[in-house]
Amino acid sequence: MEEDVALAVVVLVAGGVAAQWIAFRFALPAIVILFAAGLAVGPGIGLIDPSEALGENLHAFIGLAVALIVFEGGLALNFKELRAAGEGVVRLTVVALPLNWLLGALAAAYIGGFDWGTAILFGAIMVVTGPTVILPLLRQARLERRSASFLKWEAILNDPVGAILAAAVLELLILLRVGDDEALVEVGLRFGLGLTLAVALGVGAAFLVRRLFVADLTPEILKTPMLLALALSVYALANLAISEAGLVAATVFGITLANIEVPGLSELKRFKEGLVVLIVSTLFIVLVADLDPAIFAALSWPIAALTLAMLLLVRPLAIALATIGSDLDWRERVLTGAIAPRGIVAAAVAGLAGHRLAEGGEGSAALIEPVVFAVIATTVVIHGFALRPLARTLGLSAGEEPAVAIIGASPWAVDLSQALKQTGVKVVLIDTYASATRRARAAGVAAIQTQILSEEAEERLSESPLDYALVATKDDVYNALVCARLGPELGRERVFQLPAAGDLDLEEELDRDWRGKLFGRMPFAEYERRHAEGWRFAPVPADEALADHEDGAGLVFLREGRVVFESREEIDHSGLERGTAIALLPADQVRARGVRNADEKS
Repeated sequence: MEEDVALAVVVLVAGGVAAQWIAFRFALPAIVILFAAGLAVGPGIGLIDPSEALGENLHAFIGLAVALIVFEGGLALNFKELRAAGEGVVRLTVVALPLNWLLGALAAAYIGGFDWGTAILFGAIMVVTGPTVILPLLRQARLERRSASFLKWEAILNDPVGAILAAAVLELLILLRVGDDEALVEVGLRFGLGLTLAVALGVGAAFLVRRLFVADLTPEILKTPMLLALALSVYALANLAISEAGLVAATVFGITLANIEVPGLSELKRFKEGLVVLIVSTLFIVLVADLDPAIFAALSWPIAALTLAMLLLVRPLAIALATIGSDLDWRERVLTGAIAPRGIVAAAVAGLAGHRLAEGGEGSAALIEPVVFAVIATTVVIHGFALRPLARTLGLSAGEEPAVAIIGASPWAVDLSQALKQTGVKVVLIDTYASATRRARAAGVAAIQTQILSEEAEERLSESPLDYALVATKDDVYNALVCARLGPELGRERVFQLPAAGDLDLEEELDRDWRGKLFGRMPFAEYERRHAEGWRFAPVPADEALADHEDGAGLVFLREGRVVFESREEIDHSGLERGTAIALLPADQVRARGVRNADEKS
């Protein structure tokens, strides 16, 4: 028995991480790879059976894991996003949810042949578009900020609401069957009090955390464990009142924390994001691997027709009706109507609800689990592959080309930005001085006047995801500070700074965690001097740039959608000679090649 549990844990954790890496390496939707992995190790070859290995503890494990997922999702919901997406979020959560429920129930009754009780329960389960699926898809799809906000807020808010709705419908159907009218009133009161308790627990826990952190009553080493423990605690306590209220409590806890300015929360978020990726990966494989092969035998043409109706009729119609007269344009309405993948919460609720309703004598209740599985499988695969190209077709993508931020809009940095832009790289210059950003814009380069370490910069840059950063101001220590801040978000191998001037040896004196990779061998002053003498950046064949490269100026290589900043700390330089490079050329070569500088272009 112990060996079975150990094997299951190893397969699930290792398989989940491997699936995420494969998705990253080959630019595939991670959730689709996880789904395939679950089918392979479970119903496919029978390597693991989560129900047999974990027994009755499986559902408790799933519930606690989902609580952490919705808590982390709540931390991503900043009310500042509502300035741009507020009306759309309200329409998708307040108006579209009951419409999805109604239309889903009608489809189940008239297309799937369900009896009305089961159809109403099925419609309630299907209002959920879980964060366990949509958040990984949004990371991979690179949507522009407003459209991503619609899908993100809807998924995180509707997840607990849908679970509560399904639990309430299930209780009401069972009580109606036994004819206990007094119990119906009692259930209504219990659900109202339970939801109130869940909200109070979530808000109270968040303000408790803020008090403990601000008053220096919690050591740094205990902050992350405390957040995780409180998220699980409010989930468990709220669930004592009513089933699934814990998801509301955990979500409210996360949302409140994200909006009450808790110091140091950004560092803690990074750890929890990694933990949640591991949990989602493991959990999705668990649920798919735990599928009973009998579910596949239950699939039929009516189930297939109902599944297609949920994708092509119910969701698009509900969104179309809910957003009439809203500030969503037609492209946003098409995207939100087309994308609604279901995930872990829908699967977990369907398994429990279907069995309980079947025990109560509902004839078609046994069909809930097969249909929900069919909808999950279809939406995960189709929406997983369709979201990115659909957003690109509708013009709602943040762009496929690599994006580079250059911090410090000096004249030579503007010149480098122009050369990168010529090769198809998306570039944004960031500087605190208005004159510097005006010069960049006059040269045709996007520029933002802000302090890169400010909250304003984080908000403005979130509208256009970045892939690389070059920090190139005159202040070497400030450059290192910015790189240390951006490294965990962009990746430490994608954040660069200039070598220091004078006696400061960044490579020897600063650990890599506290600075960026060093770009080239020249400090800021040397780039500034050469630019004043007429040197300019220009695209050249990479092999030519490498052959002539002896003076220490940094090269930027572009190959197969990748941007590689030349660094003496780079481990592998192979293959770079086959692409294009941005090189700093002396004045005579500039004249020979006809390269025009920024002032001439403006």
